[in-house]
Amino acid sequence: MSKLMLIINPGSTSTKTALFDGPKCIDEEVVRHNREELSRFDNVADQFEYRMEGIRSWIDSLQVDISELKAVVGRGAPVKPLEGGAYAISEQMLSDLKSMAYSNHASNLGAIMADHLGRKYAIPSLISDPITVDNFTPVARVSGVPEIERKCRVHALNIKEVCRRQAAAAGKKLEEVNFVCAHMGGGVSVAALKGGKVVDVNDALLGMGPFSPDRAGALPIGGLVKLCFSGQFTEKELITKLSKESGLQAYLGKGDLREVEELIESGDEKALLYFKAMAYQIAKEIGIAAVALQGEYEAIVLTGGMANSSRLIAEISKYAGFLGEIKVVAGEFEMEALAAAGLRFLSGEEQLKTY
Repeated sequence: MSKLMLIINPGSTSTKTALFDGPKCIDEEVVRHNREELSRFDNVADQFEYRMEGIRSWIDSLQVDISELKAVVGRGAPVKPLEGGAYAISEQMLSDLKSMAYSNHASNLGAIMADHLGRKYAIPSLISDPITVDNFTPVARVSGVPEIERKCRVHALNIKEVCRRQAAAAGKKLEEVNFVCAHMGGGVSVAALKGGKVVDVNDALLGMGPFSPDRAGALPIGGLVKLCFSGQFTEKELITKLSKESGLQAYLGKGDLREVEELIESGDEKALLYFKAMAYQIAKEIGIAAVALQGEYEAIVLTGGMANSSRLIAEISKYAGFLGEIKVVAGEFEMEALAAAGLRFLSGEEQLKTY
């Protein structure tokens, strides 16, 4: 029996689309969007019609019987804190995304597009493991300042998918084992995954954990307070600086790890210093996640685009190798993770949760 699914994964300047039949990818496309055109929209949700033009063209080109489609799965955006798993797209979810209640992120369009296509083809639409999957313990929420609560924002989709695969390789289900998992991309999430649930993680976007190719990570509080009141930045400008213009980009003028490694190969000592500092901070964060799991975990899993760097893996392993076996699953598996969630739903293995 066919289990055809459309997968929609919007990014900042592109939308990844794919057609899966069960676990098998039949067709895929990256629909590129003009950056200047996108900049006309203050609210990402307003990009819907502009982006859908390219999506419709791709769907029309598919050599399949569209009436056989069984589900549409969209990338989950930052929404209210949720248990992990798959969620039916609801009017409340759409309202929160369109009103920017929790974010103004490109992934807000994942559910909006999936809902539109689900209605068009009269099939279920869903999201799975959005960025704000949250299984923090009460202790993990405490920051030290009553006005500020620690929040769970994590690359949950890829982290849970690669750990699910590692569990399967060991003949177990994800719910039966624990992992320390570091997703290393534009942002770095280092999660303590206990029985498939993110019980602790650094906030990879703003304010916690290691710096990344373009994000600041955790900062000395005194220096940050001075920067806030220096008069150099508005609130919006400072948020942009910390979330998009810091890290390797700020130190070296390059946010692509491959370019940074080219500098290192050419003998650039500054590039080597900041590369090593980032690896050092990632390794320290792995130690934190190991403590959150009280040392009880199957393995340390390194994933994301930066896991393709053998130099980075070696540098992290130098510090964190004593903490346990390190497994490297380089790359991102978001499309496969979304398809796997859709398949679990269609096969009856997983019920859709209510938002």
